[in-house]
Amino acid sequence: MVKLHTNYGIITLELDAEKAPATVKNFLEYVNSGFYYKTLFHRVIDGFVIQGGGYNYSLGTVSMSSLTKMSLKSTNPPIKNEAANGLKNDKYTIAMARSSAPHSATSQFFINLKDNNSLNYTAPDKQGYGYCVFGKVVAGTEVVDVISKVAVGSRYGLENVPLEDVVLKKAEEVQ
Repeated sequence: MVKLHTNYGIITLELDAEKAPATVKNFLEYVNSGFYYKTLFHRVIDGFVIQGGGYNYSLGTVSMSSLTKMSLKSTNPPIKNEAANGLKNDKYTIAMARSSAPHSATSQFFINLKDNNSLNYTAPDKQGYGYCVFGKVVAGTEVVDVISKVAVGSRYGLENVPLEDVVLKKAEEVQ
């Protein structure tokens, strides 16, 4: 179990180390090292996903658009994609974010806001590899729902970035 403490409340995750052992190990290494301390949920697409775990939250210079700077954090090497584990990208599950390369996930993750069948594993090729689900939200779905409704726009060259910061203040492993 992992608790994500955000400025909107706490999200509690139950991880599935049986079906996604390497992914859970990777995620817990980031959690237990303090990597997620003061990172941002930098992508929010209502009706799709909320994504975080890769960008620092730090105060920048005062401007009309934001008081925050976003900088991409250095990560550990990418892990093997375990998306063929039988877990589906259903509402309130957590999965690893990645680039277009199937085995490129590092620290970023997302929480599904609906059943996202298009993100599921279908074949061991670039188009069908999918995104590895490694757990689910067991408490704090209302927090996920509130985050999913924040206003978003273009910031720092990215789309769907919350206009008011959604901060992951800390992540902690709990029993």
